[in-house]
Amino acid sequence: MKKKIHLAFDLSWTTVETHWRLPGSWVGRQHPDIGMFEEVARTAERGGFDMIFFGDSTGIPDTWKGSIEDAVRTGVAWPRFEMSPWITMMSRVTRHLGFGLTYASTFMHPFYTARLLNSLDHITNGRIAFNVITSQRRADYANYGYDELVDHNERYDRLEEFIDVCRALWRSVDPDAFVWDRKSGLVADPTKVRAINHVGKFFKVKGPLSVVPSPQVEPIVIQAGGSPRGTRAAAHVADHVFGLTKSIPLMVQQRADLDQALRAEGRDPETVGILWSSRAMVGETEAEARAMRESMIADVPREAVGVWLSHNTGYDMSQLPARFSLKELQQRIVAANASPVGFVHLLAKKYGEHAEITREEFFEHGLHAATGYNITFAGTAAQLADQMEEMFEATGSRGGFMLSISQAAPRNVLRNNVDLLVPELQRRGRYRTSYEGKTLRENMAA
Repeated sequence: MKKKIHLAFDLSWTTVETHWRLPGSWVGRQHPDIGMFEEVARTAERGGFDMIFFGDSTGIPDTWKGSIEDAVRTGVAWPRFEMSPWITMMSRVTRHLGFGLTYASTFMHPFYTARLLNSLDHITNGRIAFNVITSQRRADYANYGYDELVDHNERYDRLEEFIDVCRALWRSVDPDAFVWDRKSGLVADPTKVRAINHVGKFFKVKGPLSVVPSPQVEPIVIQAGGSPRGTRAAAHVADHVFGLTKSIPLMVQQRADLDQALRAEGRDPETVGILWSSRAMVGETEAEARAMRESMIADVPREAVGVWLSHNTGYDMSQLPARFSLKELQQRIVAANASPVGFVHLLAKKYGEHAEITREEFFEHGLHAATGYNITFAGTAAQLADQMEEMFEATGSRGGFMLSISQAAPRNVLRNNVDLLVPELQRRGRYRTSYEGKTLRENMAA
């Protein structure tokens, strides 16, 4: 039997967007509209998707020119909402679809986060995933009282301890602890409720968690570390990994690196999937799909690209000289404690770290990255299914794809994934025809 591909919709709105300007988009004077999110949830469930995923950052980008002005003007990485209330609404109009929520371990406290996610797992009947990040964006740090980014490796040390504490708290009350005996008045068995008494480098937490264990007990944990330190952290904490679609050899290498790190943790690599971040422009014809893809980069302001690149690398790209080497730029990014495996790293992998590039050439590559153009499949359902199967098999047939969809995209972009791509994958035996489990964890294991 062929292994099944898992699919999720990524509604993070993290890229430079142009689709809100097209006819049929959701955006209007009343944006956001809860009806939009409810319709997306219903559509995703109709297509058998595992979850809707919400990445997050909490600051308006201000690295570019040291100002939020161009980010505000062009709508880069904002507006961004605290999505937990919206997830509650979407869960009320679905029965099986899961929801991925993002918080940064650098800024949050594990007791609060564990308690919040427990509540959401109850509300959704066991359909919550927790995407834990460290954050590399200066605007986020400034909102939590930091003047500079925390050291890259230290961020991951904190993330590992954060999840260890969360898991201890989620397990601090046994699933069968509560009795609710009306005759004796016994609420819960005290022997099944335990303090965790955690004292670590970053946190001191007594516990236990003051809740009823949720349907999953622990939400699914997702982590996107791609650097060597990030990969070790993912192997320690993650149920599934969020990876960036790139050339197949680089994807194969990431899978191999993760498998090695999982074994070092004493974990079975077969149980941990990678969800590759992609976009899918599916059309009735190849020409229709390619036109949809080209619309992603039409009329994108140069300033918007600069805002996105600066926000996600931690370096003000307005300061770039007319010509420079990728190695020099990467060294500046690493020195600033931003991510060492982001856009510039991938560009250096493709062209060589000593390659020189002009400012104009760099921004042209940046346009493709900032809009998601460079990770977009475009074609008929059969063509996309061919590409997805090739990548899925090359990377161990574990996991699937996180398909990025603009919150503002015209409805046909979303629906074509469900109405055209999903049936093709089902025809090939690569995709579920119904949900088999009751919880998100059960469905993602199927």
